Amino acid sequence: MSDIDLGKIQRESARWRILRILDAGRPLPVSEHTVLLALNDAKLSLTMQELRRELDYLDDRKLLRILDINTAHWSAELTHYGVDLVEYTVDCLPGIARPPRF
Repeated sequence: MSDIDLGKIQRESARWRILRILDAGRPLPVSEHTVLLALNDAKLSLTMQELRRELDYLDDRKLLRILDINTAHWSAELTHYGVDLVEYTVDCLPGIARPPRF
């Protein structure tokens, strides 16, 4: 019997997608609402609370910077390290489901 943690798989996949969404929005910050819509379109349904938890995780790892954190509506932008991760120029540590580069 396999012990697959579907919650972990969804969180790590969502983190990768969040980084890709923010990369697509560069050089402008992307609102949390836009990120949530894009995740839902990619069949990764998250609540706003779950999205904020993943944004906070990625901010803690210095991959993105949360803007307007003390307001009702957050936005975020990639840091230089986040850009490097998305562009495959640095190694990806566990916690983010970055697919292998072809």
